[in-house]
Amino acid sequence: MHRRDFLKTASATVGAVATDQLLTPMLTAEDKARQSKNPETEGMIYRTLGRTGERVSAMGLGGYHIGKSSLTEQESIQLIRQAIDRGITFMDNCCDYNDGVSEIRMGKALADGYSKKVFLMTKIDGRTRAAAAKQIDECLQRLATDHVDLMQFHEVIRLEDPDRIFAAGGAMEAMLDARKAGKVRYIGFTGHKDPYVHLRMLETARKNQFHFDAVQMPLNVMDAHFRSFAHDVLPVLTREEIGVLGMKAFGDHHILDSNTVKPIECLHYCLNLPISVQITGIDNQAVLDQALEAARSFKPMAEAEVAGLLERTRLSAQDGRYELYKTTNNFDGTAHNPRLLG
Repeated sequence: MHRRDFLKTASATVGAVATDQLLTPMLTAEDKARQSKNPETEGMIYRTLGRTGERVSAMGLGGYHIGKSSLTEQESIQLIRQAIDRGITFMDNCCDYNDGVSEIRMGKALADGYSKKVFLMTKIDGRTRAAAAKQIDECLQRLATDHVDLMQFHEVIRLEDPDRIFAAGGAMEAMLDARKAGKVRYIGFTGHKDPYVHLRMLETARKNQFHFDAVQMPLNVMDAHFRSFAHDVLPVLTREEIGVLGMKAFGDHHILDSNTVKPIECLHYCLNLPISVQITGIDNQAVLDQALEAARSFKPMAEAEVAGLLERTRLSAQDGRYELYKTTNNFDGTAHNPRLLG
């Protein structure tokens, strides 16, 4: 089956619903009440993570940026704790972010009772049972915890990744072992390359009678025009009640470099999608304030407003020049370090 035919088949049953869902207002009465009654959380929005029933903040703190060398460890810890104090409960991380520094810093930040206030997620790269099991334990050690709420298969970006993960002796066996042992509560996967790979992963899971709890993917104002996860994958996740984790609202910095949109518009567009969390990198006070302001000021966008925003980005987005994670290997950590796959 050709890629184009596969995409059409995978989303045909939800295609008629998809457009409406993409414009569905996501600010609930509960969110509004929380915003008005709890000023200490800066008006944060909270949503349900798929069929898990878990309530998580609609803005998530990205793990990569808090491990950057431009920040001291203490500065990272202070940013994480301030984010939590101001209403952000969803914590993102990965075994390979900054060679483990991101997890170590987050583990220290979640001491002194902060771990009880968050929903903690991290990711592994291993594709074999042995590599995945080793990375799971290393993640827990660096995060200074005996379990995480969500563990995800990182960078599912190759057509063979689903086959390797679900194969006999593959990484899924280690993940299921970890869940049985209480090290992992929920299981998901991430990727940034092509919606076709995400659909293959979901199809492979169905064939193996497995249901993912969450899926992470790029969602932004330019994705809508080029190899669109929002058009091809988001409706499937919504139909199957899988928690949706958005990322790359700014495409690193490249989408903002296009001079077509402002940061707050990017975040509002993402929050308007039927997602559970939009994860954003936070490495300074201004960026943290920006994320919190986006949640506080968010109002469901009218269809005309969304259409106008997408029209503004249409020409710039058509060839993927501002979504380099799709068109280059610059963002493919496991391509640069294949040993991580096992």
